[in-house]
Amino acid sequence: MIECFYMEGLPVAVMGLGKSGLAAAKALAQSKAEVWAWDDDPKKRAEAEAQGVKLVDLADCDWSRLTTLVLSPGIPHTHPAPHPVAAAAKAAGVEIVGDIELLARAQREAGYIGVTGTNGKSTTTALIGHLLRTAGREVQVGGNLGTPALSLEPLEEGGFFVLEMSSYQIELTVSLTFDVAVLLNITPDHLDRHGGMAGYVAAKKRIFHRQTKPRAAVIGVDDDHCRRIHADLRRAGDQRVFAISSEIAVKGGVYATDGMLIDDIDGAAVAALDLREVPTLPGRHNWQNAAAAYAAARAAGVAAPVIAQCMRGYPGLKHRQEQVGAAGGIRFVNDSKATNPEAAAKALASYADIYWIAGGKPKEGGLDALYPHLKNVRRAFLIGEASRRFARELEGRVALEQCGELAKALAAAVAAAQHDGAEAAVVLLSPACASFDQFANFEARGEEFRRLVAELTAPRRSGERVQ
Repeated sequence: MIECFYMEGLPVAVMGLGKSGLAAAKALAQSKAEVWAWDDDPKKRAEAEAQGVKLVDLADCDWSRLTTLVLSPGIPHTHPAPHPVAAAAKAAGVEIVGDIELLARAQREAGYIGVTGTNGKSTTTALIGHLLRTAGREVQVGGNLGTPALSLEPLEEGGFFVLEMSSYQIELTVSLTFDVAVLLNITPDHLDRHGGMAGYVAAKKRIFHRQTKPRAAVIGVDDDHCRRIHADLRRAGDQRVFAISSEIAVKGGVYATDGMLIDDIDGAAVAALDLREVPTLPGRHNWQNAAAAYAAARAAGVAAPVIAQCMRGYPGLKHRQEQVGAAGGIRFVNDSKATNPEAAAKALASYADIYWIAGGKPKEGGLDALYPHLKNVRRAFLIGEASRRFARELEGRVALEQCGELAKALAAAVAAAQHDGAEAAVVLLSPACASFDQFANFEARGEEFRRLVAELTAPRRSGERVQ
């Protein structure tokens, strides 16, 4: 756990007691700060209090005593309307920061690599951490990826914190300048929280805030928003700028051509690695992730041959196109992290003969991103709140069944795959939706899929079919 020594003896408010907020409250208390913690959910308050966290109702407190509010990233402080606690803090002149800002203030000697983007940031963050760790560097990996920033272990000079940064977290991190900052892609998401697309793009661009040479910016150039940001940074010339792509050759950057990773950082266009030989990085979208991680590791000082060798051993990430079983010629892939159509489209592009389980709590926008890849789908099995809407949008484009629940969808998908006898059948959970209608989070949804698959693929008597 990180010690926030600079808060010793000071009152500090913590609003939101989910995973990151609870970790922040405990770290601050351990650092001998006077913690005033609160959550609108009585269950979370009770859980925090049971772990020794002091509760103070921030809707009725003396803001004149406070200088800092640590706000959980899921709580709005601007759009669509500020939470009342955030509004009270602003009115009192109290700074509003996130837990990653506290980490940056406490761990000033370490290096920082930040990764953001609408899609792919978890895989890229984990992959960068794997590359640096395997290359012998001291590394801590966390942030939006799952491990709260203040639950990480402290690092000395030469070590790196590799942090997945959501747009919400970037807005709440005011003083950190990343040694290497990665922006993968930008497509519409969370627009209500940023006041529209322009606000969302601006939030993502802030990951490059105050970078100067030799700090490095790694930017995907496969969408218009990121291409404009890349051009802006190149014109300004403040930091080193590396373009990455899974679609085109990029001068002075890293790109993938037909699965071959090409390193042109030194202008030599060297074939670094055949990504088709890395089974944990399937599909064109993962080629972009690999190019970004490769460029980030090079910018952090790891030698090119070492990076390529380390990437071959990447074990993959849970809930991101994770193969969780195989039986009777059918593979089962858990892509529960695909919580929007753009993410699900990447999975649909990665396999043939797909029996696709989709649905949940739908997000804004339509399914247009999915349509080019429906040719790979034999049948769709719809679950959750989105079932009827998805059925309307997919009708006539793909054969489908409304199943309602995950267990029923999985059973129907297996039965269809067995009936069809496809040579490379893949039962794919890639929901294109949030999970909150039926599950606590995407992890819980993915774990339930894993459990159900384990039941289906348990050893059976010779000749017995998957049921």
